[in-house]
Amino acid sequence: MGQFILAAAAFFLSHTIPVRSSVKPWIVARIGAKGFGLIYSILSLVIFVWLIVATNRAPYVPLWEKAAWMPYVTISIMFVVCLMLSFSIARPNPFSFGGVRNESFEPAHPGIVRLTRHPLLVALALLVFAHLLPNGDLSHVILFAAFGTFALFGCKMINQRTRRKMSEAGKDYDALWVATRAGSLFSGCENSASVFAFIGGLGLYVLLLSLHGPVIGVYVWP
Repeated sequence: MGQFILAAAAFFLSHTIPVRSSVKPWIVARIGAKGFGLIYSILSLVIFVWLIVATNRAPYVPLWEKAAWMPYVTISIMFVVCLMLSFSIARPNPFSFGGVRNESFEPAHPGIVRLTRHPLLVALALLVFAHLLPNGDLSHVILFAAFGTFALFGCKMINQRTRRKMSEAGKDYDALWVATRAGSLFSGCENSASVFAFIGGLGLYVLLLSLHGPVIGVYVWP
């Protein structure tokens, strides 16, 4: 249980400290926005894998029985999660963290940002639901409940911070969001970037399913 607590603390610290308004600009100034996004993504993935391994090693206390249909729900939702991640990474998004070249954001062509200001956090929330269902033991419920809380509160906190920063810069947050919501979700879907994003999401999905057994110890292929 000690390793589980340590891994959980490392995960949440790594997702709060680097994105703070007083920390991220300092890092970006030294390694650039792309470097920050790459290193942050790799660090998050490594700590996430560590956290899952530590959760599986924690004492097993069952809360509900696992039904045969539950894993199928999980792998179906994870396909959506992988696509959301792929279409979100390296996309301009002035409303949330993780966006690059935000000055080039076009509200008329927002892509996935039209659906949600925080696609990465929404993907995390979907991942939580997908994995909570077939993992009804105490350590997993604690883990995924914490993830869900993190995602929900993270959206609210980022909204408040972004609204404040835009106001200080003389920009209208609400007007930009209204224009974004009126933009086209599918514009540019036939260009090469969107094709590569879809292929990247599909590749990530296959990779995660393939590594889930060897790395985490649970084989999820039907």
